[in-house]
Amino acid sequence: MSATNAPNLATVAPMANNSSELGTEKTISEFPEGGSRAWLVVLGAWCVSFSTFGYMNAYGVYQDYYSSSFMSNKSSSSISWIGSVQVFFLFFGSIVGGPLFDRHGAKIVHLPAIAVVLSVMMTSLCKKYYQFMLAQGILGGMASGMLFAPAMTCVSHYFLKKRAVALGVTVSGSSMGGVLFPIALTRMLKNSSLGFGWSVRIIGFIIFFMMIISVIAIKERLPAYQGTIFLSSAFSHGPYVLVTLGIAFMMWGLFTPFFYLPGYAKAHGMEDKLSSYLLSILNAASVFGRVIPGMIADNVGRYNVLITTGSCTGILLLCWIAMTSNASIFVFAVLYGFFSGGIVSLMSSCIAQVTPVSNQIGTYLGMSMAIVSIAGLTGTPICGALLQNFGTYAQTAIFSGVVVLFGAFLVGTAKLQLQKNLFAKV
Repeated sequence: MSATNAPNLATVAPMANNSSELGTEKTISEFPEGGSRAWLVVLGAWCVSFSTFGYMNAYGVYQDYYSSSFMSNKSSSSISWIGSVQVFFLFFGSIVGGPLFDRHGAKIVHLPAIAVVLSVMMTSLCKKYYQFMLAQGILGGMASGMLFAPAMTCVSHYFLKKRAVALGVTVSGSSMGGVLFPIALTRMLKNSSLGFGWSVRIIGFIIFFMMIISVIAIKERLPAYQGTIFLSSAFSHGPYVLVTLGIAFMMWGLFTPFFYLPGYAKAHGMEDKLSSYLLSILNAASVFGRVIPGMIADNVGRYNVLITTGSCTGILLLCWIAMTSNASIFVFAVLYGFFSGGIVSLMSSCIAQVTPVSNQIGTYLGMSMAIVSIAGLTGTPICGALLQNFGTYAQTAIFSGVVVLFGAFLVGTAKLQLQKNLFAKV
């Protein structure tokens, strides 16, 4: 750690209890709020977001391909379990990656960075369901989780007042991945000279390049936290519990269009070529949805904006089944991408806001993401089962919309515990 970035432990001081801007945060030193080192960390974390969350955003392409090739005898729900397990471990892995980062710093990202690349390369060799589950679902998800929480936590080491926008820029990498990976995969999978194996391996080489950047760029700033890996006292703090549960309910329904929108579009007469671009359009809109709400949130309150984007996402899901023409489905993809992107953008900063000490953010984030992982695991398979049992997307859309709206309600309750004034900046 350089002398210029070394924190002054003598400056540790609790904030006023009535601070709505920073919740219960205790500052360890003055946060840089920018500078070359801080933005290099954002770049490295952006590459992690691109290669983990962004890659998973393209699972709809895999879902469609598997159902017509390797797993034509499997149900949509069964195939979706691979992607759901991947999302589950992306979040659940944070309970290991977050605390390890708090204790050992950026060096803990090296091994999972290698494992992420290995997962993609092994996926290119798979032929059977259990092989895809092991390589893509379990290994890919766990390695991603070990990377994602440290990346988000490290950005929070450098930003406090501008934390929401910095994290928004960081997670925009997942949207860019969600734009580029589906287009690249779709085109390559249709190229008979490449086939499945080389199509996936090319994706692996792209991720390998991103991992090199992330390993070089990510570096912690705050001193190591030497406490326990699990802080039970966190769950006695009402706002932390409520915002964690709220984000979990939002995630329970958020991924449904990422898995099923192309199939829904084709069921309503959209051509295969057009439907293959829906995920890219959705994720392109999500780039703006992850940056713009972050910019707004630092000025009007992170909880306020998370409640707004969550409510709009839930309403859009309930309106999804009314979108039956090509034009309306494309409009839905754009709007859904924007508002759902705000949820992903703000969840880390809202959890960090109710973390009492900055060098415990990884631990608090890890515990929250472990709970959120259950929603990530079960949400899309439930939707797949509803689709299979009822034969229409109506039940899927209603389930997803209701749970996201309930999540927004819980976040609103957390906000009221932090600040009784309904319109206060929190």
